[in-house]
Amino acid sequence: MKKVMWALFDSRMGSIGQAKGIIQALDDSYEVVEKKIAYTKLAKLPNVFKGASLLGMNKKESSPLEAPYPDLVLSISRRTTPIARWIKKKSKGKTKIIQLIFPGKCGLKDLDLVIVPEHDREKSSAANIFYITGCPHRVSEKAIAEAKTKWEPAFAELPRPFTTVIIGGSIKGKPFKLENARKFGQELRKLHNKTGGSILITDSRRTGSEGEKVIMRELEGIPAYTYLWGEEKENPIMGFWACADRVVVSGDSVSMCCESCGSGKPVLIFTGEGWLTPKHYRFVDSLYQQNYAIALEDEHALEFQPDGRLDPAEAIAEKINNLFRG
Repeated sequence: MKKVMWALFDSRMGSIGQAKGIIQALDDSYEVVEKKIAYTKLAKLPNVFKGASLLGMNKKESSPLEAPYPDLVLSISRRTTPIARWIKKKSKGKTKIIQLIFPGKCGLKDLDLVIVPEHDREKSSAANIFYITGCPHRVSEKAIAEAKTKWEPAFAELPRPFTTVIIGGSIKGKPFKLENARKFGQELRKLHNKTGGSILITDSRRTGSEGEKVIMRELEGIPAYTYLWGEEKENPIMGFWACADRVVVSGDSVSMCCESCGSGKPVLIFTGEGWLTPKHYRFVDSLYQQNYAIALEDEHALEFQPDGRLDPAEAIAEKINNLFRG
């Protein structure tokens, strides 16, 4: 009989993407039910005040949470933690809780498995915390193979090799300054001068229109397939990873870097100047140290080959399986 998992999905798309990476890595002994979670203003209260309750959940706009309760709950944010604990209480302790992101010490003992990135390592440790490099994602070997078959024809007229470029932008308290956008574009131009070929490029809302213009101006004349913010066409990002000979990604996004390293392709990271936070630098350094990526400006960047794919979702799936083994 299949084990039932409720995945508590709120509006945090980054966390939903990570959760779907875990779900994708589970075998067919699990039945996953997505539960939409909407909030009221009370959701902003610290979890210590909410305890194991539905306080802060908008019941009218959320999916029903009724018996029979599931075998396990996947909680994707701090705000879903009280809800997951409430479900466990209603099940009389039978429901197991898998938590993405350290939710704080309140109620930590109620959680069966807490997934925490190494770069967010807390001073305190607990037996139920599982530290990973980066974050889970959906860039699996199967997804890459399928995307290559689908997207290769779309890029067929472009000269090889292909350099996939993934650009983030501003992060909390750290704007993506035009000086860094210009430097990024110039580094890409230098790379192309050495390799030739084409660029498969995408950016994000956080890049900003001016930053995007500065980068694209530096790349004028280089053969390219673009999927820039606001373009109304099918998102080719999985095809970009699948068909790339190398990937250049900005270090401001943990998810973008981890997805790129999940492709199994050589990954070159741009960090800019005065832009990333100490936490981002710890994360990027961990990718360098484990040979998943190299700095874009490194003199050996074009020689770099990764030791393998970064795929924490598989390790997490195995940990989940272990919760049900005698």
